Amino acid sequence: MARSRPEQLRGAFARVLATAVALGCIAASCANTHERPPVRFPPNASPSVILDAEGRVITTIAEENRTAIAIADIPVRMQQAIVAIEDTEFWEHNGINPRAILRAADANAGAGEVSQGGSTITQQYVKNALLGDDRTIARKVEEATMAMALERAYSKEVILEQYLNTIYFGAGAYGIEAAAQEFFGVPTQDLTLPQAALLAGTVQSPARWDPREHPEDALARRNLVLQRMRDEGYISPEQAEAATEEPLGVVDREQQLASTARYPAAHFVEEVKHWLLTESDALGEHQAERYDALLRGGLTITTTIDLDLQAQAEAAIAQVLPGQGTDPRMPDAALTSIEPSTGEIKAMVGGRDFWGSHSYAKLNLAEGAGRSTGSAFKPIALATALSNGVPPGTRFDAPSSASFPIPGGTWNVKGGGIGSGTMAECTVVSSNTCYANIILDDRVGAEDTVEMARRLGITQTELDAVPAAVLGANNATVRDMAAVYATFSNGGIHVPPVYVTKVERSDGTVLYQHAHEQTKVLEPEVARQVNDILPGVISAPGGTGRRAAIDRPAGGKTGSAQNNTDAWFCGYTPQLATAVWVGFSETRAQSDGRERLVSMVPGNTPITVYGGTYPARIWAAFMGPALEDQPALPLNPPVPPPTTTTTEPEPPAILEAPLPPEQRRTTEVPAVVGLVEAEARSALRAAGFAVEVVPVTAAADDPPGRVVAQAPAGADSTFSGDTVWIEVTEGAPASRTPVPDVTGLPAAEAAAQLRRLYFEVSTRDSEPPAGTVDPDGNPYPAGTAWRTTPGTGELAPDGAVVIDVVAPQAPTNSTTTTTSPPG
Repeated sequence: MARSRPEQLRGAFARVLATAVALGCIAASCANTHERPPVRFPPNASPSVILDAEGRVITTIAEENRTAIAIADIPVRMQQAIVAIEDTEFWEHNGINPRAILRAADANAGAGEVSQGGSTITQQYVKNALLGDDRTIARKVEEATMAMALERAYSKEVILEQYLNTIYFGAGAYGIEAAAQEFFGVPTQDLTLPQAALLAGTVQSPARWDPREHPEDALARRNLVLQRMRDEGYISPEQAEAATEEPLGVVDREQQLASTARYPAAHFVEEVKHWLLTESDALGEHQAERYDALLRGGLTITTTIDLDLQAQAEAAIAQVLPGQGTDPRMPDAALTSIEPSTGEIKAMVGGRDFWGSHSYAKLNLAEGAGRSTGSAFKPIALATALSNGVPPGTRFDAPSSASFPIPGGTWNVKGGGIGSGTMAECTVVSSNTCYANIILDDRVGAEDTVEMARRLGITQTELDAVPAAVLGANNATVRDMAAVYATFSNGGIHVPPVYVTKVERSDGTVLYQHAHEQTKVLEPEVARQVNDILPGVISAPGGTGRRAAIDRPAGGKTGSAQNNTDAWFCGYTPQLATAVWVGFSETRAQSDGRERLVSMVPGNTPITVYGGTYPARIWAAFMGPALEDQPALPLNPPVPPPTTTTTEPEPPAILEAPLPPEQRRTTEVPAVVGLVEAEARSALRAAGFAVEVVPVTAAADDPPGRVVAQAPAGADSTFSGDTVWIEVTEGAPASRTPVPDVTGLPAAEAAAQLRRLYFEVSTRDSEPPAGTVDPDGNPYPAGTAWRTTPGTGELAPDGAVVIDVVAPQAPTNSTTTTTSPPG
């Protein structure tokens, strides 16, 4: 059919334009034969990878779906397919191909549309990655000039690699690796011949040849690529024919999304992203810089989460609350577990299913606005009272109900009628009236208690300094409650919660390395008193948290809000502190038509839910498996007796007659086989036994410095004070804990903190070099630690740490060293 006059004019114009571009390219080629600085490849937008604490990939974050790979990982058949359809003379030209430009102009003019492209692969890369899609003659000449510069500076293989990692294949996939995964669910290196041909065919027009939207067109295009590969001699006619018979084989989009979208610890990952983008300057000072780095920078982000512990936390909730999401009587739950000595968040469950369709699926119930703490707040008042000098044996009235005059009215309190009790007794049974009397005591007070709560770790919510705070009048997040109990576990030393430990660029440059921070909140003796009281909640008769027992020393506290809308169990061992919350996250319309939080009582839930029911059971179901490979350690490490150095002879010991057997108490011997020597000593001394060590030669499979046998055996009973003999393999045990920063602390406090981590500690008086200052820029005062050997962050191969203490007077020629056993 004869073409119309406008079509003829457009065809003629296309030939003229193509000729002009070709001549411009030739001129540019001639004008650029001298050496010029090479064009640099811009970095491709690459996804950032989020890892757990063990280096396992959790997920990737990207603005674009792109993963760059090396040319060696791209099959030859894929390289041949793209060259055959996009630039048959790629391996011969110098970056431009004037003949191809003219040939394409003739073909396009004859077809009345753009049916062929004249740009080389190198020009396409320049346009897509460096210049943009401007169609002016000047831009086309610039494109050709830069293409030739690239060809002079880089090999064909490097250019083809950059091109295949940059181009868009459709369906959000940038680069060949993302395309292979998107359309076929396989890595690039596993692409078959027909799959490679299909992907190569989509490049010119990804929407037009989308195999999901236009399968017939995509099939025809794929077969054209196979024909071109045959014509170029890349494949035989038989291979081309066989590949043509293959179906498209594209994976279903919904199936692909289902298999790639989900990842573990999703609520935690959202908190990591929030921290990087809004709370940290690790990725830049401005938010735009941070977004660009996170979504396009190809970062490796190492987090604190342990995917094994995360899975155990989710399994514990599912075990205790079966049917969440299907049974409307099953409440929601959240959990956060923190390593006390480091602040690292090891598990965080923010709800039943981040990927679910319910209205609050993406809401992290472990953070946010928080919920009423109930009696889980009482240990904060306990710590306040002890810190303010209230003796632990002080008795407080604990009637079944009481009315207290307070500013603005009367405070009516019910619950916990035991007549009167010590703070320990009131904590075990969670007496409300007793704790009302404690917080109203002139030595305690609401102001001091709320300030103590902030210092212990409640930082994400506002706290009102009212007496009812002790019974849960304020909200707190699950994360913050875990941080509070982690501070109790850590001897009163608060370490802020940590999400990320390191951020690196793809070239290994470290953008962020977490630096340990800590603050002393409780004096060591106060922390010991708290840790003596809270285990009774779990182990004492009448304790409200008996369902949290896990066959090892642990402390904790239940919490139940007014009307049973919220239930908590917060508890800890030396290795982990975990807070569990149970409740309904959304309000429901009540009989009067008003929206209120749901009371967890029969009718709404299968049972009346208190902190000692579902939350305590979840805590135990998580902590038991989480700690099964960890030694059972006492909450309070033994205090070593003071040692003195003297040159006078010791007076002869006066031996007391031993008690008769019927007056001696028997105690179960802790099992210490498998522990390092320091841990074994600590556990046995805490149980009231003396310890004798017998060095033995290690067998081939025995690690050095560990207990391989004991007498009496673990779980045997013997008299308290007797000697337990342990056989310890020769050699130093592998240190598992880096030396923390104790500089600036008083010598005794620094030594106590190190002993909690089972280091052998010795101190020596020494004078710091002139000009040595503490982190605040001031000289170290006398009696404080100014250096440790090994230093902060280093490992102690033999488990021993020496603390240098600023001498109280000018140093002399002699140095006194005082050594005490580990905690």
